[in-house]
Amino acid sequence: MMVNLRSLFIILIGLPTLFSCQSPAPDTVFETKPLSNVLFIAVDDLRPELGCYGKDYIQSPNIDRLASQGMVFNRAYCQQAVCSPSRTSLMTGLRPDSSHVYDLQTYFRDVVPASVTTIPEHFMQQGYHAEFWGKIYHAAILDSPSWSIEGGNQDRRIEPQWPMENWRAYVTDESNAMADQNDGGGPPYERAVVPDTAYPDGIVAERAIETLNQLSQQDQPFFLGVGFYKPHLPFNAPQKYWDLYDPAEIELSDQDTPPDEAPAVAFTEWGELRAYSLIPRQGEVSDSMARNLIHGYRACVSYTDAQIGKVVDELDRLGLRDNTIIILWGDHGWKLGDYGDWTKHTNFELDTRSPLIVSAPGMETAGQQTDALVEFVDIYPSLCELAGLPLPNHLQGKSFVPLMSDPSQDWKQVALSQFPRQRGEVMGYSMRTDRYRYTRWQDTSGTMVAQELYDHQDNPIAHQNLAVSAEYADTVQRLDILLTQEWATSLSVREN
Repeated sequence: MMVNLRSLFIILIGLPTLFSCQSPAPDTVFETKPLSNVLFIAVDDLRPELGCYGKDYIQSPNIDRLASQGMVFNRAYCQQAVCSPSRTSLMTGLRPDSSHVYDLQTYFRDVVPASVTTIPEHFMQQGYHAEFWGKIYHAAILDSPSWSIEGGNQDRRIEPQWPMENWRAYVTDESNAMADQNDGGGPPYERAVVPDTAYPDGIVAERAIETLNQLSQQDQPFFLGVGFYKPHLPFNAPQKYWDLYDPAEIELSDQDTPPDEAPAVAFTEWGELRAYSLIPRQGEVSDSMARNLIHGYRACVSYTDAQIGKVVDELDRLGLRDNTIIILWGDHGWKLGDYGDWTKHTNFELDTRSPLIVSAPGMETAGQQTDALVEFVDIYPSLCELAGLPLPNHLQGKSFVPLMSDPSQDWKQVALSQFPRQRGEVMGYSMRTDRYRYTRWQDTSGTMVAQELYDHQDNPIAHQNLAVSAEYADTVQRLDILLTQEWATSLSVREN
């Protein structure tokens, strides 16, 4: 009999929950100084395709350097592979079925209990000064309660030439003319011989450096969020970052068709990319366009990497590094023609897996990696534990700080993600185990619509949906039971 996951979730969500704080366990594995600073670096649409993730064709020296000074989480997963739900989940410590944010329009303050605090809000309550530059929440969300600056400070998203909420900005006349002719949808990429500050991320880095200098003069610990927009579309970056890559060496995905027997509900029409000029409204992009898109994406990764390097270098120059926790995360993955698909918006491994790097004072495992399964809801309790702060009881994640002491220890059995379809009438509940990704698609009544099973033992890009194979019937049944159990448990409060 099919278990109605949503009914079970509603029952669990309705259970009484205390929103007071509890102190972390006394045997914290780090001896960090009281009230360590936090440099909180967010990167939009960054897939784990970096040098520190074994991709030596990507020029990411600054992120790689940070990885050598911290820990790389090889298997970190967002809770929903699209901007606002993912960032809301990370910032509140709630999964989408608890935050009720599944789209780009819903503001989490309208749907979560008033007692739920965000990460910087909680840090402020513990004596921190919190500021940000760039994109931390989705689009124009400033969320004033999260920041010490009055009203969230609209200037944090405004630059001399353009509002940051309109950050899809071009610098060439040709690109701007194309955007004017296409209701703002200019070309999907741009290169120009301009300084880094010609595009928003260069200005974000400059403002962050200025703020670090100001914060270094005060005794109060700080939480500084720095959110970079690239490599989000359009892939606009100064020419020098394009020049880091030889177009002749760019290869297209070797899995450019959907997995065999994959259900249609698993995919999107990648409308986000189709909104741009030069992209067909239907059908595939040409091979030459695909190579240009991949080239542009990589250029943007290197451009953002350079900005991250500037900010971290300034932290070092100011002598703040020894008492600053640095975390770098991408809000979700991205497809670059894989499965014949582009952008995100699915439950596939390529969309749900994203980079996560953490560096903390007193680390004895700097430069190591862990293959343990971790989730973005784990970031909130982990930062609290690293800083020695109490943990709010609304959190649904588990601190991964013990992994930073012993990266090979037994850890979570699963990582969970989800994605809605048909305006929320169908939900895909997805689960990553050590080897498999299992996804159950069901309607609001709990009736199963489709199932997916992919074997990722050797490859993050699976070639076949095994859920339709009789050979894997027992595996599917076992994982379906596990999914129901794990999802129900995941919506209860943490056990840290």
